Amino acid sequence: MSATDSTLLRPRLLGRATVNVVVAISVLYTLLPVVWLLLAASKSRDALFSSSILSFRDFSLVQNIKNLFTMDGGLYGRWYANSLLYAVLGAALGALISVACGYAFDKYRFRHKEKLFGLVLAAVMVPQTVLALPLYLIASETGVVNTFWSVFVPVLFNPFGVYLGRIFAQGYVPDEVLEAARVDGAGELTTYARVSLRMLGPGLVTVFLFQLTAIWNNFFLPMVMLSNQDLYPVSLGLYQWNSQATVSPEYYPVVIMGSLLAVLPLILAFALLQRFWRSGLTAGAVR
Repeated sequence: MSATDSTLLRPRLLGRATVNVVVAISVLYTLLPVVWLLLAASKSRDALFSSSILSFRDFSLVQNIKNLFTMDGGLYGRWYANSLLYAVLGAALGALISVACGYAFDKYRFRHKEKLFGLVLAAVMVPQTVLALPLYLIASETGVVNTFWSVFVPVLFNPFGVYLGRIFAQGYVPDEVLEAARVDGAGELTTYARVSLRMLGPGLVTVFLFQLTAIWNNFFLPMVMLSNQDLYPVSLGLYQWNSQATVSPEYYPVVIMGSLLAVLPLILAFALLQRFWRSGLTAGAVR
């Protein structure tokens, strides 16, 4: 190898090594909290404070699971069911609404369309915590505070999902296909339900996953809206237990175990729907 080739190869190897180091640090940064959570969830209360978390001794995994589902009369199981109901049903309906709105913005012409879409984009920039108080006042006026609907209805409308719905409609549904369906005599609703919605499948799954993650991790809105513990989602319930743990240390192991179990639905959803999610993001990136 000549000196010139060696000089050119050295920066390339240095750049590759730098990228590998950055990736390795990022992986460690991501995995270490997960490893800590796995090991801490298997510790008893005494071992949690008296021994090293990273040690592989003093396992009490089964007992911690039993304590979790029996603590305070089995409230965690109710919270978990509430979160599944809020997140899965809310994400499914929310994804359908968002994709339908995005489809309408892309395929139909109406007055002030771009101005209205500009408002949608502006709404994406508004933090959800800012909307919590106005939503509470609206819920109070309609008499639904401290009910299932006060948390469920607001999560159905997602401006970012509408934006994604328009992007996916542009990438997945050619105008020629819609024209052919109309020539065959199909109405607009029939065309959307039987033709467009099938093409928008990957985009629908992508919006669903984003919605599922946002709703499952939703904390501030339930905290503002709910006072009945039986309606709490997992996030708010674990926060309450963690607050009580400063006075009653027996809550620490169940909070850690509950946090570990709370991550599983999101991991399962992304693992099962990963293929559709990847294809949906690729289409959005191309457009």
